[in-house]
Amino acid sequence: MADHTSRSIGPIVLLGPPGAGKGTQAKLIAEHYDIPQISTGDLLRAHVKNGTQLGAMAKDIMARGDLVPDELLYDMVAERLREADCSRGFILDGFPRTAAQAGWLDAYFEHEVFDKPNRARCLPIVIRIDVDYNDLLLRLTGRRTCPVCGHIYNVHLQPPRVDELCDLDGSKLVTRNDDREDVIRERLQAYDSQTRPVAEYYARKGRLVSVAGMLPVDQVSQQIFQEIERHAPGA
Repeated sequence: MADHTSRSIGPIVLLGPPGAGKGTQAKLIAEHYDIPQISTGDLLRAHVKNGTQLGAMAKDIMARGDLVPDELLYDMVAERLREADCSRGFILDGFPRTAAQAGWLDAYFEHEVFDKPNRARCLPIVIRIDVDYNDLLLRLTGRRTCPVCGHIYNVHLQPPRVDELCDLDGSKLVTRNDDREDVIRERLQAYDSQTRPVAEYYARKGRLVSVAGMLPVDQVSQQIFQEIERHAPGA
C-alpha cells in the first residue's frame, strides 16, 4: 500500500467560498489519502433518516423551523470522529462554520486521544482555498444547466459548442435560481461575514494555510497535498 494511504494524516479542515471548488478538493483529498470526508449536513440527514435519538431531536427542532443548536451538532460530530475509519485522519467539510465551533473542535482534540497507538495529540490543519471575488462571480454566474440531461456548462470558462444549447441533446440551457447574480452576491457576502472569524481564529493559532484556488484543479490539489504532507503528524 502506498505510504500516503497508510500513514497518519490528522484532521483537515477546508475553508473556501461557494465556487472555490471546495467540494471537489475534499473528495480528491479523501481518495488520495484514503480517509473519510465528513459533512455535518450528511451527518444530520443520516441521523434523521436512521431515527437515532440525536436525529429525532434534530427533526423536532427543524420541524419547528428552528436551527439545529451547536450542542446537537457537536454530539453528532464527536460520535462520528470516534469511528474506526477516522483513526488515521479525516477531512471536515462544512464544519466548523463559526469561531465557537472551531473552539469546540480544538477542545475536543485536547481531550480526545487522536492517534491511540502513538498517544499523539493532533490539531487540525486548516486549508483555505483562495479565489478572487471576480473570478468567483465568473465561475458561478456563468453556470448553465441542461434541463434534460443535467450536464453543466460555463459560458465563460467551458461554453457549449452552440451558444446556450446543450452539446449532448440540443436542449436550451437554463440558469438556475441559485446561479443568478443577485443570489450569488448574497451567498458570497454571507460566507465572508460568517467564515472570516473562523479563518481569523485559526490564523491566530498559526494553523491557517492558503492555496491559490484559481489554478487548474490538479494544481490546486498538489498545493493542498504538499501542505498536508508538511503538517502531518511526524512530518
